[in-house]
Amino acid sequence: MRALILFACLSVGCLAQRPKPCTSPPLLTGSLSVASQSEKLMAYAKYSYDALGKRIRLREFGSYNNKTFHFDVLLLFRERVMYKINYKNQTCCKKPLSADFHPMEIPRNASLLGQVVVGSSSGPGQGLLVNSWWGELQMKKGPAKYMSTVTEFGCIPVSTLFHASSGWMVTNFFNNVIGLVDPQQLIPPRFCEGAQLEERLDEEPETFFTLF
Repeated sequence: MRALILFACLSVGCLAQRPKPCTSPPLLTGSLSVASQSEKLMAYAKYSYDALGKRIRLREFGSYNNKTFHFDVLLLFRERVMYKINYKNQTCCKKPLSADFHPMEIPRNASLLGQVVVGSSSGPGQGLLVNSWWGELQMKKGPAKYMSTVTEFGCIPVSTLFHASSGWMVTNFFNNVIGLVDPQQLIPPRFCEGAQLEERLDEEPETFFTLF
């Protein structure tokens, strides 16, 4: 009986522990949506994320300044190279990548906003336990504030609000799968082998992965 009571007390103690900053799984595949405060940018993307090899693939489509776009890019941070891929024309642009790789994580100096259940806590399987954090990051263009929500179990990204000089940018994650569903997505296609590195980069993709 005493052992049972002790076990119950330990269980309650574990459940009552304060959430701590965490790092998402190093290999993830899923989808995300991005929207800016100015409503200039609204996009949907499928992503493959490899924190071990510092590689990210984004296949994105949406609208910017009321103009639709399709964007397929492979970011190789170790090589500091970005490939813009066009499967329809079998062409590939190889450009320098100056952005630093930032793993999907909650920084250690983040402050906990709270722990909530997304959905309902009335019955099993009706809700998702998540933790919301906020903080400030020092970016190249100055300080930026963020609010990020991840799952309590697994540290899977749910959403992020990022505020910089250009205003708020909201990213929502869904259909996340731990691991790489198709590892080939993180390897340049064969028709990219002859691509020459351009001297300068016109613009880099503004996404959750390059901002946070």
